[in-house]
Amino acid sequence: MLQIPTPDGRADAFAAFPDHGERHPGVLMYADGFGLRPVLREMARELAGHGYYVLAPNPFYRHGPAPVIELPEHIGEEARTAVFAELMPLIEAHTTERILSDADAYLRFLTTRPEVSAGPVAVTGYCIGGLLAMRTAAAHPGQVAAVAGFHGPVSTGGPDGLRDLLSTLTARVHLGHAESDLTPEALGELNQALDAAGVDHTSEIYPGTVHGFTMSDTDAFDPSALQHHWDRLLPLLGRTLTDD
Repeated sequence: MLQIPTPDGRADAFAAFPDHGERHPGVLMYADGFGLRPVLREMARELAGHGYYVLAPNPFYRHGPAPVIELPEHIGEEARTAVFAELMPLIEAHTTERILSDADAYLRFLTTRPEVSAGPVAVTGYCIGGLLAMRTAAAHPGQVAAVAGFHGPVSTGGPDGLRDLLSTLTARVHLGHAESDLTPEALGELNQALDAAGVDHTSEIYPGTVHGFTMSDTDAFDPSALQHHWDRLLPLLGRTLTDD
């Protein structure tokens, strides 16, 4: 566990990286709406095992260290409503200004770690973390070479907000959508906007999935979709960060 200095205090974060070699490409990993917890640390370790330094911050650090609220070991449907009633004020307080301020601090911290190699980094996110990942990449076009979002919103503010976001995005993109989150027609419109902006991307609906499919501590978890997520994410990082 680490402490990241930010303009508003110190964000607690989890870092995972290989125990061999000296320096590794950096990846910033944003949690879903439930925040930093054991399943996110497991995913960070899994990704680190492929040769990356992975930094997973607590996005709600202004409200306390992770976990900011008490979470059940398994977040089933019966607990979901009560959990989100506590989380929504935290999510709503995470304004665009705060998102971008935090992104600056996270990337500054990540790129100055002695274990992180020089060169571009990647950002990945889940659920609301997918939105944070896209905003981070768009705000740092010279630094973020790859961005991936899974079962998350791509932007806010409708078509105009999407156009503004994509206008500065230079990273390669992969978006893995839940079938319950996006219709084929909406996917087509999104992909047309990505094409029109000249964004190098893959964007697809993962068949048979519901929102949250990567998270093994929820009822939404789909093991095959989680593997599909790794099958898309790892080659993206390999092409952009390691030239493999």
